[in-house]
Amino acid sequence: MTSRGLEGVVANTTRLSDVIGDKGQLIYCGYDINELAGKVSYEEVVYLLWNKKLPNRQELESCTNQLRGQRKLPVGVVDLIKNAPKNALPMDMLRTAVSMLGLYDPNIRKEATVEVGKNRARSITAKIGVIAAYFHRARNGQPLPPVREDLSEAAHFLYLMNGEEPTKEAADTLDVAFVLHADHGMNASTFSARVTISTLSDMYSAITSAIGTLKGPLHGGANEEVIHMLEEIGDENNVDAYIDKQLAQKKKIMGIGHRVYKTLDPRAPHLRAMAVKLSEKIGEPKWIRMSERIAALMKEKKNLNANVDFYSATVYHSLGIPTDLFTPIFAIARCSGWCAHVLEQLEDNRLYRPLSEYVGEPVGKKVLPIDERP
Repeated sequence: MTSRGLEGVVANTTRLSDVIGDKGQLIYCGYDINELAGKVSYEEVVYLLWNKKLPNRQELESCTNQLRGQRKLPVGVVDLIKNAPKNALPMDMLRTAVSMLGLYDPNIRKEATVEVGKNRARSITAKIGVIAAYFHRARNGQPLPPVREDLSEAAHFLYLMNGEEPTKEAADTLDVAFVLHADHGMNASTFSARVTISTLSDMYSAITSAIGTLKGPLHGGANEEVIHMLEEIGDENNVDAYIDKQLAQKKKIMGIGHRVYKTLDPRAPHLRAMAVKLSEKIGEPKWIRMSERIAALMKEKKNLNANVDFYSATVYHSLGIPTDLFTPIFAIARCSGWCAHVLEQLEDNRLYRPLSEYVGEPVGKKVLPIDERP
């Protein structure tokens, strides 16, 4: 039996995360996301995903120092960022620069073992946010601040992007967003990373595959489309008419509904609360009010709930992050999860080789001489 999009097919086992769609639950290594969000830092989640346990103070300090110590980019990658077309898509830069990191790994010819993979995981996870922030500044003709080792992953990204240290509220908000986005079962980008590493390719290739997959609007790109939708609507008074028109034309409302969750996305309430708080603080509440009305209408008309992309868009917008950096931020957070899955795949690897159902013409056709072909 064919399962289009592999829907319902269990391709592997994992101890990392579980998405329980009918209950609206997301679990990291036995912890419900509601237990983690706001209680642990992103760095603690990185350690959790890579080691299947939350760190004690000493383990967290070691993990944090290792990440912070690998933030500096190779000169060649910095030159690539500086010389790239200013109108290039940030996700394209992220994909290309992460791939380029492999050129500077002196151990690139070593077998893709778990230990080699852990070293590369730390390096890529530490550098991916620097790449995104540096490209944003370079395309705007701004100088690239030197990396620092005294800031969290979330705070460091905001510092590099803006050229100044962020407020604690901004850093804490992005940190929670990173926690919520760190992993999410066998989603499309995670699957592509595992397929790539299953060939015993390298970590850089696997993460490059994942970034390319996340770029698509049906996966990570949805949060950018949410802001474009809100900007197109323009005013709270236009929401009802816009939704009615889109539904009449059978068009998708971005940020609404989910492939797996049949009830509320458990990450959405956390982001909604942050979006409300930030919108009130910056004096621009219309975005969250428009979002709330859209969510209410879609629940009423289609019984569909808002997902993580729906509210993360407003959070990032309220933090002053450009729309085309929304998906790169998703990639920065998810990188730790991708790396965890790559490492897990290497622990007990088997090459992914699904079958396909041939529906073409039956065998038996004869080759005609080229001059006799219609």
